[in-house]
Amino acid sequence: MKALRAAGKLLRGLLHLLAGFWTVSLRFRRMPPSHREAYVQAWSQQLLALWGVQLQVRGAPPHAGPVLLVANHISWLDILVMHAARYCRFVSKADVRHWPVIGVLAAGAGTLFIERASSRDALRVVHHMAEALQQGEVVAVFPEGTTGDGVHLLPFHANLLQAAVTTGAPVVPVALSFVDAATRQRSAAPSFVGDETLLGSVWRTLTAPGIIAVVSFGEPQWADGRSRRIWSRDLREAVERLRQADSALSAAKKL
Repeated sequence: MKALRAAGKLLRGLLHLLAGFWTVSLRFRRMPPSHREAYVQAWSQQLLALWGVQLQVRGAPPHAGPVLLVANHISWLDILVMHAARYCRFVSKADVRHWPVIGVLAAGAGTLFIERASSRDALRVVHHMAEALQQGEVVAVFPEGTTGDGVHLLPFHANLLQAAVTTGAPVVPVALSFVDAATRQRSAAPSFVGDETLLGSVWRTLTAPGIIAVVSFGEPQWADGRSRRIWSRDLREAVERLRQADSALSAAKKL
C-alpha cells in the first residue's frame, strides 16, 4: 500500500510538472513579472502538497529586493521549498538547463546558470546577479556549492558574494532542514548526497510517512567593509545558528 500511495503521488507530481511546463512554455512571456513570480511560488507550494511535504516558514522572508539569500544545501527539494517560501532567482549549475522539462521550468523561474568549473563563467554570473540586485530582485545561492548530509555544514564559497558587495545589497542567511512529522527528528528521506541517485531520493521522499520542510530566515547583513571571505565565514556561522535553533525547537515540540 505504501508503494501504491507513493506511485500515486509520483503520477500527480508528474502531471503537475507537465502543467507547469505548458504554462512556462506558452504563457509566461505574456505575464508581467509579478504574476510570473506569484505563479512560481503557488506552483511550488502545490507540488509540495501533492508530494506530502509540509512547509514551515520561520522568521521573516524579505518582502522585496534587492536582497541575496544564502542557504545550506541538502536536497533536490531545496529550490522547490525556497520558492514555496519566497520567490527568488536561483544560481544553479548549468547542467540543469538541459534536463528534460525541469530545464524549461528552471529557466522560466529566472534561474541564472553557472559553469562551476569555469572562473570566467563565475564572473559572468556575478555580473548578472549584480544586475538583478540593482533591479530590486531577490536572488538566492547555495554557497556550499553542493549538497551536504544535513548534519554538518560544508565550507561556504565566497565568490558569488561579490554581487552583494558591488551593489551594497543585504544578504539574508537561510537555514533549510527536513524533519519527520511524527518524531520531529531529522529526516534523511530527501537527502541527495554522494552516490545517492535522484530517483532513489525522490522515491524515499514519496514513501516517507510525513516530512516537514523548515525554512528559517535570519536577519539581513551588510558587508560593512568585510572582505568576501570574512563575510562568507560570518554568514556560515549565522546559518549554523539558525540550524541549531531549528533543532532545539523541533526537540521541544517533540516533548
